[in-house]
Amino acid sequence: MPRLWDGAAITIKITAIAVCVGMVIGMVMALSKLSKIWPLRIISNVYIECLRGTPLYVQILLFHFGVPGLMNSLDGVSGFHFSVMTTAIVVCSLNSGAYIAEIFRSGIQSIDRGQMEAARSLGMSHTKAMRYIILPQAVKRVIPPLCNEFIVLLKDTSLLAVIGVTEILKTGQIYIATTYAPFPAYIGVASVYLILTFTISRVVNYIEVKWNMSSK
Repeated sequence: MPRLWDGAAITIKITAIAVCVGMVIGMVMALSKLSKIWPLRIISNVYIECLRGTPLYVQILLFHFGVPGLMNSLDGVSGFHFSVMTTAIVVCSLNSGAYIAEIFRSGIQSIDRGQMEAARSLGMSHTKAMRYIILPQAVKRVIPPLCNEFIVLLKDTSLLAVIGVTEILKTGQIYIATTYAPFPAYIGVASVYLILTFTISRVVNYIEVKWNMSSK
């Protein structure tokens, strides 16, 4: 278990960074998708569909092995590669950004259009109305799905074991390789994931209840 908790620290670190970066990417892509500027809509749609339409496992392999292979073939020099942590953070951030973009888009569109019209009638620009009226309400509504995205990504980081990131699953596999005891190792891995996801869910539920009570 001490080894698994070391792996859990890496898992949480990757997930937290990826979700934070993903929120920035997701907000930009959500606003781009709702924009009246068609090139922005095309770019956001392509990004979202490509990242949501391909498995995270494939994205990890493509970025970690495919992109360096392409760069080496173009330069004619071998040796270009990404570190495993770079791949982990970049791929998880991009993947999370695509899902968070749809979360923010649905949250923004769930706000009554009359509020935007009322804000514009008071002389506010579209940008100010979005910033001060629409987005604060949308953010409140997207907290539960954002929590779900965090939990899903935390579990999906187990796929990073394929490139050697010593997260929870890889730590368990290393233990199995040295002790030849797969059952206790995998039970331990599952237990750590369960503890993490259960704890995060309870904390977010508590915050959500407090936020709802304070807004009444």
